Amino acid sequence: MTDQTRVLVVDDQVLLRGSFRILVENEPGLTAVGEAGDGAEAVALARLHRPDVVLMDVRMPVMDGIEATRLICGSPETAGVRVLILTTFDLDEYVYAALHAGASGFLLKDAPPADVLAALRVVATGDSLLAPSVTRRLIEEFTRRPPQAPTRARGREATPPGVTEREREVLELIARGLSNDEITAHLHLSMGTVKTHIGRLLSKLAARDRAQLVIAAYESGVVSPSDGGQSAR
Repeated sequence: MTDQTRVLVVDDQVLLRGSFRILVENEPGLTAVGEAGDGAEAVALARLHRPDVVLMDVRMPVMDGIEATRLICGSPETAGVRVLILTTFDLDEYVYAALHAGASGFLLKDAPPADVLAALRVVATGDSLLAPSVTRRLIEEFTRRPPQAPTRARGREATPPGVTEREREVLELIARGLSNDEITAHLHLSMGTVKTHIGRLLSKLAARDRAQLVIAAYESGVVSPSDGGQSAR
């Protein structure tokens, strides 16, 4: 039982919330530690139970899922809790905010049960569920957003402090939506080397996961929205 992945289910729709809980409870290796109907309740239960993963809805009363994610991921008390956002792709405006809040990935509400279970396991292991298709949607969101301030540097000149040239190349490819396999082929590196570079980027940029690296690449100017959008298509 020590290997059980503990899940907190959060959704304001009682039927959907109950369905996710039953799905989790019936899967070996997973267990539901509770369920919440709004963000405030989710934060309270996350502090109480400290689950491995919170399956988090976005639109909820009292407190939405973005603010709840920010409070959970930003508190030392629940820093180890990972959040998987329940979303629909017609809510792209929430993607950027959710990643900034600390979410580790996204899951469609109408995803097949097998995909839901796989997503929970991926996020519980410390990886991010940010497939290239989702990354491309994030790129599109950056492209639509008006720039908040002029970018002072781009490309090589925008390399974050402490990041090597090779690490910058890996960071750029992550932000463009490439998978690890695609990065190894593009840079002619082994998978182990690519994973080492990603691990160092996570440490140097104080990023929780791959999702946070995408944001770091855009905010540092390593990749611009227009460049990213073109490469993603």
